[in-house]
Amino acid sequence: MQEKGHPTGHPKGHPHGGGHGHHGAEGKHGAGPVEDISGGRKWLPKLIAWELTRSCNLDCIHCRAAARFGPYPNELTTEECLKFLDNVASFSKPIIIMTGGEPMLRDDIWELAKHGTKLGLRMVMAPCGFLVTEETVQKMKESGIQRVSFSIDGATAETHDNFRRVNGAFDSVMKAIENVKKAGMPFQINTTITNHNLKELPQILDLAIKLGAVAHHPFLLVPTGRGAQLKDQAIDPAEYEKTLTWFYEQREKVPLQFKPTCAPHYYRIFRQKEREKGITVTPETHGLDAMSKGCMGGQSFAFVSNTGKVQICGFLDVECGDIRKEPFSVIWDTSKVFQEMRAWDEYNGRCGYCEFRKVCGGCRARAFAYTKNYMDEEPFCTYQPGEAAKKARDEKKKGGPA
Repeated sequence: MQEKGHPTGHPKGHPHGGGHGHHGAEGKHGAGPVEDISGGRKWLPKLIAWELTRSCNLDCIHCRAAARFGPYPNELTTEECLKFLDNVASFSKPIIIMTGGEPMLRDDIWELAKHGTKLGLRMVMAPCGFLVTEETVQKMKESGIQRVSFSIDGATAETHDNFRRVNGAFDSVMKAIENVKKAGMPFQINTTITNHNLKELPQILDLAIKLGAVAHHPFLLVPTGRGAQLKDQAIDPAEYEKTLTWFYEQREKVPLQFKPTCAPHYYRIFRQKEREKGITVTPETHGLDAMSKGCMGGQSFAFVSNTGKVQICGFLDVECGDIRKEPFSVIWDTSKVFQEMRAWDEYNGRCGYCEFRKVCGGCRARAFAYTKNYMDEEPFCTYQPGEAAKKARDEKKKGGPA
């Protein structure tokens, strides 16, 4: 499946100060400060999406991995998985999103979850729904899974199942949610937004609230995998801006954490709208909303595939390393692509000099999907930075006054 969101478990702060929603104690696991954090800062992963298997019992039209039931050859062995977790825990304590495909199709899934939990990692899971029974929910709890995410891409069974291309997918998610609620396990809803369901977004949000989700994370389509065939279904830049503004307007109206993913310029809109109200965004007033960043790929986020390939995220299909050849910790520190992701002033076009580049950064995967260059400017952003910002960046690069 497409990387199914981030079931990341975070309390609300002020006013919805959950930040990007990546964990239970955001001050401990958050995306980090968004000031000029490049100079001398030790970059640490705060969130790792781990594709444990590509096998899946759905056939979603937007799937990043173009996943099917499988089996897939050469997937990481149990020993390799345990070694990976040991290495991660040796230098950071990120949230580990156990995703796929359908992660529950791995026979060793509970062993891996228990091992991560024992190491002090926050283990969360993104299952499809069909395999989430009362029995498997109990195994989740016993192995230390702290949150699960479910994808709902339509407000009705018809629209959701059409998107997932499996009859009964919507009903399976409803049953899965019922089972996790019985067990008292927190869950969140993720929604991939395209033109097919954009008008249903308010109804899907209402459904998430009624179901008792602790968070709703809409994902703005990144056209990769099977999703590349949906470029014409991606909402246009003007509608994108309008939608992100609507997200902002909902943030204080809803009783759950609600903010978009794979839409980094939301953080620009958030600051612009607060500024219009005369409000300065600070950690004291806005919690981790003030410290979260748009695109975190290669900066506090990474993706590891079912065969051990490392990427900045699941949507940018550019290999940055291979954990079968060298430890993840080495890849994290030395990967050329990761280093490029941390050099915001070197981004091409507007993204390289925008006043909001340190809190947004543009979507590197979306840039790659449209131009084949992940350093290019975000193609769906309508904001035009001022000439003063460009001049300041150019002077800084020349070694002059910033």
